[in-house]
Amino acid sequence: MVKAICVLAAGSSEAVTGTLTFTQEDGKSATTVTGQVKGLAPGKHGFHIHEFGDYTNGCVSAGGHFNPYGQEHGGPDSKVRHAGDLGNITAGDDGVATVNICDKQIPLIGEHSIVGRSLVVHEKIDDLGLGGDAESKKTGNAGPRLACGVIGVSK
Repeated sequence: MVKAICVLAAGSSEAVTGTLTFTQEDGKSATTVTGQVKGLAPGKHGFHIHEFGDYTNGCVSAGGHFNPYGQEHGGPDSKVRHAGDLGNITAGDDGVATVNICDKQIPLIGEHSIVGRSLVVHEKIDDLGLGGDAESKKTGNAGPRLACGVIGVSK
């Protein structure tokens, strides 16, 4: 089993924090993402893996969505999507989103590993590429980056 962890901070909102754990049994199994994100406005927020683990200019330096296959933006259940398109997390009235995602396109092992890349929480709902405009097919119209963190290997 391989484990990784991501501690969220450094976004446009100092109030949004969280810790997410990633686990993968082997190179062929799906990766599970669990944890909590706190300090969010109630409702849905875009949740994506981005290209780079770079914060020299805040979350903007994380680049675009992780997209090793050159696809358009979509949702986690879409046939066509960026590998990093994990859809939305939903915060309750208390501002806390509990995360429990299982996805085969975000491996911790192998050529397209997400270790060293960023996890980003966005201000708005991700429209999953169904918004009917060019930005929808690129970012899901999820808006500013509230918080981000580098995905690093854990023992």
